[in-house]
Amino acid sequence: MRLRITTIGNSAGVILPKELLSRLRLEKGDELFVVETADGIRLSAFDPTLAAQMEVAEQVMREDRQV
Repeated sequence: MRLRITTIGNSAGVILPKELLSRLRLEKGDELFVVETADGIRLSAFDPTLAAQMEVAEQVMREDRQV
C-alpha cells in the first residue's frame, strides 16, 4: 500500500484509508505505535510496553495464585 505525506496544519501527516483502519481495528482518537525494525518501521495497534507489563503480571500471578 502506498500512502502520500500531506500537510496537516503546520505539520505533515499520512491519512490512513478506512480499509487499513478496519484491519488494524482502529478508530479516530486511538493510538498507533511505531516500532523501528531492521527492515524499516512497523505501524501497529499493539503496545509493546503494555505487552511486557502484562507478561510480568501473568508471571507473578502464576507464581503466587493467592495474590
